[in-house]
Amino acid sequence: MDLVAILGLNVVNGAASLFLLCLGLAIIFGMMRIINLAHGEFVMLGAYAAVIAANAGVNIFVAMLIVAPLFVGLVGIVVERCLIQFLYGRLVDSMLATWGLSLLIIGLVTTIFGNTMQGVPTPLGGFAIGAYRTSYYTLFLLAVAIAMLALVYGVLRYTRFGLIARAVMQNPEMAAVLGVNPARVYMATFALGAAVTGLAGGVLAPVSGITPVMGGAYVAKAFITVVGGGAAIISGTVSASGLFGFVNQLGAYFTTPVYGEVILFVSAIILIRLLPQGISGRFFKGTV
Repeated sequence: MDLVAILGLNVVNGAASLFLLCLGLAIIFGMMRIINLAHGEFVMLGAYAAVIAANAGVNIFVAMLIVAPLFVGLVGIVVERCLIQFLYGRLVDSMLATWGLSLLIIGLVTTIFGNTMQGVPTPLGGFAIGAYRTSYYTLFLLAVAIAMLALVYGVLRYTRFGLIARAVMQNPEMAAVLGVNPARVYMATFALGAAVTGLAGGVLAPVSGITPVMGGAYVAKAFITVVGGGAAIISGTVSASGLFGFVNQLGAYFTTPVYGEVILFVSAIILIRLLPQGISGRFFKGTV
C-alpha cells in the first residue's frame, strides 16, 4: 500500500509538472497558431531568473512565483514586438525564426554563465510514507498546477481580456472593426504565455539541473502534449498531461527513466494517429 501511495504521488507529480511545462505553449500555439521552438529556452530563462534571484537573497518562493514569470513575460513582449508580430499566419517562417531565437538565447546564456550546472536547494523538506520518503515539494508543484489551471481558466473564460483575446484569435478583422487593437491583444497573449512558461521554469528549478541547453529536454514533450490535447487550451492540456504523465511515470517505474520517455513518445504517436484532432477535439468540443 505504501508503494502504491508513493507511485501515485509520482504520477501526480509527473502530470502536474508536464501541465506546467505545456500551459504557456498551449496558450501561444493553441490561441495564436505560432509554433514557438524557443519554448524550452523560455523555461530555461525562468529557471535562471529564479536561481539568480534566490542566490541574490530573494526569498525562494518569491523568486520562483514572481521574479521568474515577470522576467520571462518581459522577454516575451520584446520577442513578440521584434520578431513574432511579423510572422502571424506564416507557420514555417515562425518555426525557423523561433528555432534561430532558441539558438541565440542558448548562446547568450552560455556566454554569460558558462556550461556549468546551477541550481538551488529544494525547499520544504520531506515526509515518510511507510518505508518510503518523498518531498513536500511534490505537493507544492501540484498546488501550483491547480492554481495556474484555475487562474488561466478564469482569465480566458470570465474576464473581458479573455473574451477579447478569444475573439481576436478567431476573427481579428471583425474585432478590429469593433474597435479592438489586434496587435496589442497578440502582444499581451504572447506575453501571458511566456510568463506562464517562465513560472514553470521557476518552480522546476529546484528539481532540475539548470544549464543553457536544458530546454531541449522539454520542448518535444511539451509539443506532443499540446498537440495530443487538441485545440482546447485548458481541457486539452489537462487531459493530455494527465495521460502522458501517467504513462511516463509508470513506464519509468517498471523499466527505466529513458524507456519511460520512449513509452511516452510511442503513446503520443498512437494517440495522435487515433485522434488526429486531439483529445479535446473528440471529447471536449466547445470547451476552453
